[in-house]
Amino acid sequence: MKNISKLLVLFILLFVSCNKSSHNLTVKINVKGLNKEPIYLKKVDNNKLTTVDSLILNPTDSGILYSTIKSPEVFYLYLGKDANENRIAFFADAGVTEINTSANNFITDATIKGSEQQKVFEQYKKANSYYKNKNLELVKTLLEAKTNSNTEKIKATEKRQNRLLKQKYLYTINFALNNKNSEVAPYLALSELYNAKLKFLDTINNALTPKVKTSTYGLKLQEFLNKRSQKAK
Repeated sequence: MKNISKLLVLFILLFVSCNKSSHNLTVKINVKGLNKEPIYLKKVDNNKLTTVDSLILNPTDSGILYSTIKSPEVFYLYLGKDANENRIAFFADAGVTEINTSANNFITDATIKGSEQQKVFEQYKKANSYYKNKNLELVKTLLEAKTNSNTEKIKATEKRQNRLLKQKYLYTINFALNNKNSEVAPYLALSELYNAKLKFLDTINNALTPKVKTSTYGLKLQEFLNKRSQKAK
């Protein structure tokens, strides 16, 4: 009986060890001020947001989440299962990503150390925040103009919004072209430029390095372009 118990324990240990070794992405997390709340690691799989791992952290705990990854792609760290307002997006690659943040300011306090793609992703997000803030200002102005039935101001603000959108598109296109050797480039084409003119998307796609072309987002971009080209005929 003792021998059976020992074998069972050995089997369980081997199973856990093999199970962990099957993961090639490790996400180390530390969230200050957390009180036994669930943390979820998610990714988009077949156009659906899917949970790949989860845990519950005590206030003084750090934790580790695991996943498998074929090529660099965006993952999401959720504080609470469906809390989109408490969601950290990060670009991961095989290896270790470390995320430190707080429960009170889950997104703004986040510091992420990991892949080279994450560094490029952060460069884009930093610049893109300018366009987001400007657009929020224009939305506020537009709402005030509509409330006051100020037709002239409505038209002027809408023109400024269109101009800002074009500027953002041009910035994103140039950023993708300047980072053609990064998987961030096709990701931005798919997430930020999906309704841009086909010629701009083709330019980005044609500029990608062979490695990036065969990545998850590189293949998705090609598939997306093929579908749009078919519709355009």
